[in-house]
Amino acid sequence: MSDKTIFAYSALFDSPDDIIHAAEEVKKQGFEKYDVNTPYPVHGMDDAMKLSPSKLGYVALFFGLSGMLAAIILTYFTSVVDYPQVIGGKPFYAFPGYVPVMFELTVLSAAVLTVATMLLIFFKLPNNRHPLHDTNYMKAVSSDKYGLYIEIEDEKYDEAVIKSLFERFNAKVIEPIYYDDTEVEHKNRIFEPKFIIGLVLIAVITSGTTYFTLNKLMFMIPFSWMMDQDKIVPQESYELFADGFGMRNPVEGTIARGQLPYEYYQKPEEAAVALINPLFPTAENFALGKKKYDIYCSPCHGYHGEGDSRMRGQFPNPPSLHSEKVRDWTDGRIYHVITEGQNVMPSYSTQLSREEKWATVLYIRALQRSLNAKESDLE
Repeated sequence: MSDKTIFAYSALFDSPDDIIHAAEEVKKQGFEKYDVNTPYPVHGMDDAMKLSPSKLGYVALFFGLSGMLAAIILTYFTSVVDYPQVIGGKPFYAFPGYVPVMFELTVLSAAVLTVATMLLIFFKLPNNRHPLHDTNYMKAVSSDKYGLYIEIEDEKYDEAVIKSLFERFNAKVIEPIYYDDTEVEHKNRIFEPKFIIGLVLIAVITSGTTYFTLNKLMFMIPFSWMMDQDKIVPQESYELFADGFGMRNPVEGTIARGQLPYEYYQKPEEAAVALINPLFPTAENFALGKKKYDIYCSPCHGYHGEGDSRMRGQFPNPPSLHSEKVRDWTDGRIYHVITEGQNVMPSYSTQLSREEKWATVLYIRALQRSLNAKESDLE
């Protein structure tokens, strides 16, 4: 085929009204392979051309749902099957915590893959040529004219009929648009060797540059300033201190602002006698105690305090809270254990406030009473 093969017949109009009327008539005449080009969106053009909704919406929906499903499967498999961990008494699959991951994968998949589909399938990338490029028609409709063209591949194409139709609607310029040699075979060439080689080179260069930047360049002076800072890095040694530990405990006797020091450090018997629960057994206090117990205590002690740990052997099972020994403890003694810890149980003084500790004690008493009810409770 020569470069004089006609692609379409085009017409230029001076006003939006003219192009609207022309588009309506072209559609009414039964033409299907035609398009309109304007320098800005013209209100009512969709109705005039009887355009159906774009199929890209279905593509975006498919990829968005696929991304969300992938996120659900990934998070469920990781947290329930591959690496189950009890964190703060929460279930293995704590759904609210994974919603941001699902949202991000949904949006990311829909956006990126829809654009990729548009470029590779709808626009036939890597072919970036089109008969309209660099024509007087395209230059005019990109400035101040309104254009319409009908392709010769349309089943109702008839040059004489099309010219007459354009003239009837006051077209200012009527002219054919031709293919050139590179546009005659404008099929999708995504598997063309040159395009594949180009993609491979881009991938190799990008990967190599990224690897060099993150693994080599960042360790060279002066780019290493972010790592070579005068600070103590967590979990690493530090020569300033004699023991070599970088992470330091607070200086003995340090008191946080707004807090009172705990007076019975390593004095459980004195705490048992001196400390009295200041909270009343109200529904509000029981609710607070239950919440904190379920988060911090139940992973080891169980939801009912029977020592039935949910840690699956990852941590030694504690004794039951319903033993006679613990039931005979005063509230102050239990408060002391929560504050200071005992045996393998750590201190929860930084996780729980004073009020929350006492509320937890109230809830523990309620658990003990529920499984060790007195005769008077049954009357």
